[in-house]
Amino acid sequence: MNTNRNDFPWGPWTSDQGDGTFVNPVLYADYSDPDVIRVGEDFYMTASSFGHIPGLPILHSKDLVNWRLINHALPRMPFAGYDSPQHGNGVWAPSLRYHDNKFWIFYGDPDIGILMLTAEDPAGRWSELHLVHKGKGLIDTCPFWDDDGKAYLVHAYAHSRSGIKHRLRICGMSPDGKSLLDEGISIIDDPIQHNTIEGPKMYKRNGYYYVFAPAGGVEEGWQTVLRSSKPCGPYESRIVLKQGETSVNGPHQGGWVELESGESWFMHFQHKDAYGRIVHLQPVTWVEDWPHIGENVGEDGSGEPVAGFRKPATGATVPLEAPSASDTFIEEQLGLQWQWQANPEASWYSLNERPGYLRLFALPVNIKPTNTLFQTPQLLLQKFPAPAFAASTRLEPANLQSGSRAGLMVFGYSYAALVCIREEEEAGGWRLQLVEGNAETEQVVWEQRAGSQSVILQVDVEPGGQCSFRFSLDGEQFESIDRPRFQAVVSKWVGAKVGLFATSTEQPGGYADFGWFKVAGLS
Repeated sequence: MNTNRNDFPWGPWTSDQGDGTFVNPVLYADYSDPDVIRVGEDFYMTASSFGHIPGLPILHSKDLVNWRLINHALPRMPFAGYDSPQHGNGVWAPSLRYHDNKFWIFYGDPDIGILMLTAEDPAGRWSELHLVHKGKGLIDTCPFWDDDGKAYLVHAYAHSRSGIKHRLRICGMSPDGKSLLDEGISIIDDPIQHNTIEGPKMYKRNGYYYVFAPAGGVEEGWQTVLRSSKPCGPYESRIVLKQGETSVNGPHQGGWVELESGESWFMHFQHKDAYGRIVHLQPVTWVEDWPHIGENVGEDGSGEPVAGFRKPATGATVPLEAPSASDTFIEEQLGLQWQWQANPEASWYSLNERPGYLRLFALPVNIKPTNTLFQTPQLLLQKFPAPAFAASTRLEPANLQSGSRAGLMVFGYSYAALVCIREEEEAGGWRLQLVEGNAETEQVVWEQRAGSQSVILQVDVEPGGQCSFRFSLDGEQFESIDRPRFQAVVSKWVGAKVGLFATSTEQPGGYADFGWFKVAGLS
């Protein structure tokens, strides 16, 4: 199979090989805890977004391989505290369902409880959040409507809040999805065989009730399936997918979907270090009413992930596609790939004050005493889109005020940023700096004076998340910064991100204009 991603002009990664086959992952980006459904000829997916805004991404596909990001169901977080970054909090492991002619998303916020929202059009406006059930540590929620009209909800527990990590509970739920009807019962409580069981997804097939649930932890876990003839059990369990002899560690947590053709497929994540939780697609066959997932299925019914396979038999002919990463800033809204670190304010940016440019206003960081960027809300970031890529932007810093800065950054628990910083008025110019920092400290590791009115900033991300920065003052010749490569790392529950920012120290410090943001394969 052809795996030269630089051959594809629309971005640095796509799974579709153009010959009726695909390679995994289908999304080389951090769509954590994915859930997928089919509605007619269309497939939809959502994923965890934690505290990043907008949240609850909605992706669409016609073949389970080529995906487009079409919306976010949650434009703002309505809860106190989200005017500042809430690393690792917020939206955990949502479930997406289609029932009663509308789309439903349920998710658990570990500090608030079980939440729900709906929409008639997944690409349109979603309802306001509804609190189904208040409770600390209730996470990874999934609704289920049975054929007799009764409804249920299954969920896991956040060990950090509840002290429980190996138990799943199912409760009766009102058919309108707005409340739980009882205290529920545990359907599995097995700290030996299924420790850290979470992320349950409930289905019904051929008279059996199934709960697909990952266990064993994010980096080294496996996929478990529970089966029962009754919705509340008792359930028997079986491990159906594990790493085996492959390089795909912890293959688990996702959604099962059945095609009109009768084929079954399973989408799940793999924890891939700096890249976060990337999305794989596995074929599923059914043997004696148990799912066999992937390949090399042993006598115990457990399979291993496939590296590639023929595409699902959807009958659709679709163009090769992946979620957009570049942005020309010519539209009235930012591209859907962008997220802020907190609820955005209108004072942070503008796309209409200078059409064709993104204007970021240099606002104070004011995170005393460190003044690092780690807790800065107005960082405009997006997921790493591929194992190797180059991200570049054209920056005009002339309207920054003394001490203000703007630039291009790679963000995680530690970060690196190539910035333009306005010097004091008597210096009459600006400097380029490469800074590295974390939640506690930040230091300048390289700098030089610059006199140009614009600069192109670029970061090259090589396999493994090794990052090197370079710049061009004339738009043609690039100068590499002679520093050891920066190692991109994760942040709380999410992969590294790349993006733009503008900040000042004490007072608002003018603004910087960004002409475009381009993501491409490494040359």
